[in-house]
Amino acid sequence: MTAEEDSDDARELGQAFDQLMRDIEEFEFTSLLSGPDDHRDAIVTIHPGAGGTESQDWAEMLFRMYNRWVERRQFAFELLDFQPGDEAGLKAATFEVKGDFCYGFLKSESGVHRLVRISPFDANSRRHTSFVSVHVYPLIEDNVKIEIKDEEIRVDTYRASGAGGQHVNKTSSAVRITHLPTNIVVTCQSERSQHKNKDAAMKVLKSRLYQLHKEEEAKKMDKFEKAKKKIEWGSQIRSYVFHPYNMVKDHRTKSETSNVQAVMDGDIDQFIEAFLEHPELNNGF
Repeated sequence: MTAEEDSDDARELGQAFDQLMRDIEEFEFTSLLSGPDDHRDAIVTIHPGAGGTESQDWAEMLFRMYNRWVERRQFAFELLDFQPGDEAGLKAATFEVKGDFCYGFLKSESGVHRLVRISPFDANSRRHTSFVSVHVYPLIEDNVKIEIKDEEIRVDTYRASGAGGQHVNKTSSAVRITHLPTNIVVTCQSERSQHKNKDAAMKVLKSRLYQLHKEEEAKKMDKFEKAKKKIEWGSQIRSYVFHPYNMVKDHRTKSETSNVQAVMDGDIDQFIEAFLEHPELNNGF
């Protein structure tokens, strides 16, 4: 074997080792995603705080940052709403991110993001502080399949009452179904056939369980709404300082980096991972 072949083998071995280490890191990263909604896709909203053009420009910078992060992760991105600013930036943006554990990754971004920089919109080149609110929600599917197990229901039959004809009143064709986990009770006695009444009652039960599911999901969304903070000084989760020094610092985990440009280009995994490594921060998510 020549020295050149030895070098090629060593290079291939080194590349395989590097890939293995990346795979291990990715596995350890993903193993932190154990929340009930972590597997879901995500909806992200961005709103600038007070400050006009300054904060609207900062909002668009964050919008770009998340776009770059989505590209790095090779997730799917779908823009739902984008309202441009009057002079620059954006007034509001909403988008979906679809892929494995999108919500689990992005939930750490919910909160107020603070920027300190020399303003490009200030003729006197003064330092400005801007705030932007980011909120991340799990994407709740509308086409939820309702599965009802036999052991979860009790079916009772009884003789129908009221109008409906002699046959309906004389036979036990009416059906009452009780869903034991929720104690929902539905009845049907409109058909002469017990079988048809049972089918109709099951449709009603599935509809009610679906509605119950939607109401529970609405309560979840309300929980996220209540977790919102006012977009102002002191409520920020992360600060991005461009002047008089370079630093991005997460105030919850104390994770920080001086490589501001990399962060703005979507390299935010260190902050996401630091958040996931603090279970107490995941309460309410």
